[in-house]
Order: sequence, then structure tokens, then C-alpha cells
Amino acid sequence: MAAGGPGKVAPSVRYFCTAGRGLEPFLVKEVQARLEATQVEYILGKVFFTTSAELSMLRKLKSAERLFLLLNKYPPVSISRNKGKVIHDIQKLVNENPKCWLDIITLWRSLHHQVKQENVCHEYPDLQKRKLEEETAKNKRQKREQVFETFSAETQIEDQERCDTLKDNKDHFSSGSKPFLKENHETVQKIPVESSSSFSFRVSCRCSGALAKIFTAQEMGRIIGITLMKHLGWKADLRNPNIEIFVHLNDICFVIGIPVFRLPLASRTYINTAGLRSTIAWSMASLGEIKPGAFVLDPTCGLGTILLEAATEWPSVHYLGTDISDSQLEGAYLNIKAAGFMDKIELLKASVTALPLPSGSIDVIFADIPFGKKFKITKDMKLLPDVFQEISRVLCVGGIAVLLLSQEFYKRLSSSIASSFETENCISTASTSDCVQSLAVSTELKTNEKSWIPRTILPSVEDAGRENIRNKTTLASLELIESFEVSLGKTDAFICKYKKMTAASENI
Repeated sequence: MAAGGPGKVAPSVRYFCTAGRGLEPFLVKEVQARLEATQVEYILGKVFFTTSAELSMLRKLKSAERLFLLLNKYPPVSISRNKGKVIHDIQKLVNENPKCWLDIITLWRSLHHQVKQENVCHEYPDLQKRKLEEETAKNKRQKREQVFETFSAETQIEDQERCDTLKDNKDHFSSGSKPFLKENHETVQKIPVESSSSFSFRVSCRCSGALAKIFTAQEMGRIIGITLMKHLGWKADLRNPNIEIFVHLNDICFVIGIPVFRLPLASRTYINTAGLRSTIAWSMASLGEIKPGAFVLDPTCGLGTILLEAATEWPSVHYLGTDISDSQLEGAYLNIKAAGFMDKIELLKASVTALPLPSGSIDVIFADIPFGKKFKITKDMKLLPDVFQEISRVLCVGGIAVLLLSQEFYKRLSSSIASSFETENCISTASTSDCVQSLAVSTELKTNEKSWIPRTILPSVEDAGRENIRNKTTLASLELIESFEVSLGKTDAFICKYKKMTAASENI
């Protein structure tokens, strides 16, 4: 991966990343933009690409779960009722190109050395500072000893005896430790991968689709592991192996890879307490079209995950997070403090349905709309029109709103927009005269009050009639640009990008 010296071009390496379902398009764009990757392709849950980028750049991928060296990708294994035939086919694929295995191990060893160096810098950022302090303290001690030596011959003798003792200990330590250190260094750098006594591995296997009905992941991992032991002479070690082999078999493909980093890319060192999945939060932030100097709001900030993801990538921006929950704001504060973004992100207690902000004052809005308890339809559904109304009010014309919506919310909005909320819909719950009266009052108050909010001034008519008018007002100024169905683990949701086309008051 390293350039290897002046004038030398870094070699291109084939990788793949795992991604949450629905986030593959985000990861494709990211590897192209960050890494100038080529040969980019993706299947469900994985993105394959080739790049010569340094590991420090690969570590910055934000929409990926884990990064792997690609050893090989095969078509899906043919499923047969004869389990022996399936096993034979898999063993044949594993055995067909031993040079590929040895080459990838050599490459992994080179990368592993870089990863170890990066981990030291990453996990111990003050290591150099501490070393310098230790050396300074050592020099001071030596100077003090030299001063003491000039005052007392007895001190000189004691010092000499102490030095002799230290020398003896040093010689003893050196004689016992150097071969050990040298042996371990050579184990990492010069392992003969064919030797079962020095190179160990384990297989982490995932099976899905038709194959999972025949073999468990443990059974398939054992089959592949035994094949590698017999074919390459490696030693299996489930507890502390030199290397981990990742295998995933499904109805789409058969993928073999080696993890590049010990920790997943989705693990954020700058987030103290996790809230929304970091990859989802970053994907939402990437849709915001954030520009330097912009004002960005998360009116349902929770633990501040979206704001943290955005601030890490786009620091020259004004960020504000609001929430109605004291505990969530406290957690967000601790996260922001731990990330060192106290000067970038402000927090305020406020309801998403009544934001203390001027109309048209926000450039970008991110919001994980409350899904309700256990992601079911609850009273939160009734608040949705108010939420959209307030988002539309504070967002400037041309501004972007990126919302995470449950499937129920998304379907409700889609059906509401499709139906156009025509006035005759009010007839089923209120008289025609009531509807006309409501519209007339709304129009009159719009001309008299600059900061008019429909939910605070509409006359007391039937609820359904009032909600229909409010929905029309809320949605009219926000145009859906694009949406992505994504997985949140136990449930699915939609990331929706809206743009405010006109001022809200013009659509009443």
C-alpha cells in the first residue's frame, strides 16, 4: 500500500466492504470520491473496489461496516441434495489456486505491519509526548547524580554499585529477551505460510439463502478450515490466530476475504455513547449538500449522532441540536464534549413541533423522526403534520431536509401526497361551509401575521378537516427529491431527502 519510495507508484489492491442493506449506493459514491477507486461494483450488502489509497484514507470510510482484502469471489455454489457433492465443490474452489492464498497472505502481512503502526498512533496519540517526558526526566536524574557524585566519594561508590547492579540486570534481561523479541519480530515479518507450526488461522463463516438450509455457518466454517489445514498445512487456532479468514456464502456469490482492521469501520472513536447507527447517520449527512458557513439543525437530535457525523466531515458549519428530553440532551452533551466539538455544536431544549427559531433561518435539517415505541404506529403519527409544518417553516427556500422515516410514516406521507388533499375530503367529517370558513380565516390571517403557524390559529372545526388542511400546508413547500430504503436491524426505514421549493406561506 505504501508508495515504497520517491517515484514509486503504490500498488492497486482489491478490497470489499460490508454495508448495511440500502447503504450500498452511499458506499459506492464514497469509495469513488475518497479513494478514487476503480472497478467498483456492488451486490446486496457488499461493495467491491480497487484502489491504491493509503490505509489512513481507507479508515475514513464512513458508510461501511468492515473492510476486507478480497481473496476471491466466486459464483454461488450449486445446491444439491447430495451434501457430499456440495462439500466437494467448495473444497475444489478453495484448493484451485494455492498461489492466490499465498499472495494474499504476503499482502496482508505488509498491510498488517502498517495497521499495527497506525493503531499505536491511533490508540495512543500522546505516546511521543510521554516518551519525550520520560527522556527529559531521565536526563534530569542523570544530571542530579552527577552533581551528587562531586560531593561524596561514598555516593560515588553507591552509585557505582547501583550502576553495576543495573548493568547485571540489563545483561540478564538482554540475554533472555533479545532472542524472544527477535523471534516474535520474525514471526510477524517472515512467517513461512506453508508451516503449520508457525502460522495459525480461523474461519469466520456466514451462510444465508438456500445453502443455509443444508449447512450451518459452523459446519461450513469447519469444512473450509479442514480444507486449508490439509492443503496449505496451516494450523487452526480459534482463540488467538495469526489471521482470520472471512467467508460468506449465499444465493448471490461465494466471497472470501481477510479483515484489514481489527475494529469495524462503523465503530467511531469520537462517539462516547452510540445512538442512531453511525453509518445511517453519516449517509443522511452526506445528502445534506452542506456548505461552509451554513446553519444546520437537528430538531430531534437525541444523542447527537447525526450532528457529530456531519461536524466531523464538514467542520466549518454552525450546528444546533434540539430535543425535548433532558436525558437525551445530557447524552448528546457528553458525546459532543468527548468529540471536542463544544465550539461547533450547540444544544437547546425545545419541541420539534414548536422550534424557537425564525422562519427561513436554517439551511439544512436532519431529523430521525420518532418512530414510536417498538417502531409501531402510535400517537407520534398524529404529530407528523406538525413536525413537517415546523420543519418547513424554519427551513429557508432552497434548503434541504433529510429525514429518517419509519415505513408507516413514509407510506402515510406517500399516500397523502398522492391524494393531493383536495378540499372535498373534508366533507366526510365536516360540512362544506366549515371547510370554506376555515380556508377563509386562514387566508385572512396569513395577510395580517408574518409568522403565521396554521396549527395555532385555525378555528375549532372537526379534527379531520383541520388535519387535511394542515397536511396540505405542510407538504406543499417540501418536494421529495429522493428516498432510500435502509435496514435498521430489526426494522426497515426510509432516508428521504426533501427540498423547500417555495415559502410555506405561499402555499396556504
